[in-house]
Amino acid sequence: MKNNQSAAAGKKLKFFGLPKLKPFLSTYKLMFLAMTASVVLVGVFNTILPLFQQYAFDNFIANGTTEGLVPFILLYIACLLLTMALDFVASFDCCKLEMYVLRDMRRTAFNHLQTLSVSYFNINSVGRIHARVMSDTSSISSIISWDVYQGGYNVVYVLSAIVIMLILDPVLALCVIVVVPLVAIVSCYFQRRLTVLNRRVREINSEITGGFNEGITGVATSKTLAIERKQDKKFFSSTERMRREGTRLGHNRALFYTIIAFASSVALALVLWYGGALTMQNVIKLGTLTVFMTYAQGIMSPVQWSVDAIADLITVKVNVERLTALLETKSDVADTPEVIEKYGDTFNPKKENWETLEGDIEFKDVTFKYPDGDEYVLEHFNLKVPRGTNVAIVGETGAGKSTLVNLVCRFFEPTEGAVLIDGRDARERSVGWLHSHIGYVLQTPHLFSGTVRENLLYGREDATDEQLMEACKSVNADKIIARLDNGLDSQVGEGGNNLSTGEKQLLSFARAILADPAIFVLDEATSSIDTLTERLIQDAIEKLMRGRTSFVIAHRLSTIRSADVILVVHEGKIVERGRHEELLAKRGYYYNLYIKQFREEKLKSI
Repeated sequence: MKNNQSAAAGKKLKFFGLPKLKPFLSTYKLMFLAMTASVVLVGVFNTILPLFQQYAFDNFIANGTTEGLVPFILLYIACLLLTMALDFVASFDCCKLEMYVLRDMRRTAFNHLQTLSVSYFNINSVGRIHARVMSDTSSISSIISWDVYQGGYNVVYVLSAIVIMLILDPVLALCVIVVVPLVAIVSCYFQRRLTVLNRRVREINSEITGGFNEGITGVATSKTLAIERKQDKKFFSSTERMRREGTRLGHNRALFYTIIAFASSVALALVLWYGGALTMQNVIKLGTLTVFMTYAQGIMSPVQWSVDAIADLITVKVNVERLTALLETKSDVADTPEVIEKYGDTFNPKKENWETLEGDIEFKDVTFKYPDGDEYVLEHFNLKVPRGTNVAIVGETGAGKSTLVNLVCRFFEPTEGAVLIDGRDARERSVGWLHSHIGYVLQTPHLFSGTVRENLLYGREDATDEQLMEACKSVNADKIIARLDNGLDSQVGEGGNNLSTGEKQLLSFARAILADPAIFVLDEATSSIDTLTERLIQDAIEKLMRGRTSFVIAHRLSTIRSADVILVVHEGKIVERGRHEELLAKRGYYYNLYIKQFREEKLKSI
């Protein structure tokens, strides 16, 4: 698979012009414009409010009169209320914009992940994917909402304040303006330092979180190996580094804010010094001086915030690139436009055009290697599997037994050749159509959070309780439900953790049976079940697979003696094929594997 993420990471970023982000922004264009307009007006009104103070000093206090005070107060209150209303609208729109964009990005990313092939998840860790869908989207949505809100307000406030000061007194305005570039330079310097220190703290925090998680989940292993002291030293080292870096971060942040406060005080002192002299000389009035004092104190924080916003935009570039790379990743297994037109896609299937799957499968001159592999696993492989054939695949752990199943299920595409389903190339019909006709029971069973009933209904949405219980009974899973407090309505927990591995496996069998598939795939599906339970459901499985094409990746060779054909895999290659008796007669790899396992099972029984 092409590494689209690396390619995307090298592209020049145009934050608001990235194609994959445009839909998220353009959908809420009016909301964004309303927020921006409200923010601009809030900034303008907040710079106008000190002028009311000027008017009060110059016309009421200085003249010792209250004439016209009531209209003035009413106008001032109206201005305040309007500012508050606009600020509420801007904040509310900002919050909505953040939540809507966050929802859309996460939904799009999650849906896109479901369309990607198995190979993507083989080479990308869960943590990496989780960071794309959760952390990156959160950072982006915050930037395009709250940072735009805060940045827009600060820019408008600073520019409006500078314009008003220049109009009132250009020379006195310079006493305030001269400090602004110095604040900007100091902010840029500290922002770089704070960004580096923040990154270190986050990395160490991730290390501490991982260590804490390992310490809890692996507590039994730690005790059996008697390595508690070693684990404690390792964890202490991480927390000590966290203390050091966190303290450095706190020192730099405290120094930064102290300098900003000092700069504000310097600006105020300059205004008081020079403006006071002008007031004493009656060059300006006292009200004008109060306006400059207000701006001198209020203008520094917006400058600092503006620098922070720029730094955030630079930082979020990485988040945007990583999310975009995910959304631009193409699946190795994808339907053609013609197939989608007829059969629909994953989320919009056109089931009225879906044909019945009979179950005839043929590997026609198939050559295959995994996208992240260097060696060919299959070369010019041919195999016909008529409808109703039971194919068993055996081999040692890690031998590559799942390859054929992966190709049948279209988790991967052949490098060369074709897999035919009912005489037609599998690529001529949709992935959704094929998967809807396959019942797959994994070696490691997985149940979704929810009730037993909800998990079973994934196999067949319209199944009645009677049908659910009948499916459970066929594989002995009805006894599990009988033991649960709430029966079918019992919660299985996250990943089915409220149940044992064997219980989850039996419910997985029942779920697959409910789907009534034409093709059954059992991927070492009985390896998590004890021998007694395995014997109880073996007959049921054989009955259910009659007339259906089935692929059984076998853990215990004794369970596949009756298979129509056994494929023996060694080091990723199919080295033997035939029926059980034929392979034993050859006295080859299968024979040695069978004898070895037979002896091991006999020793265990002693």
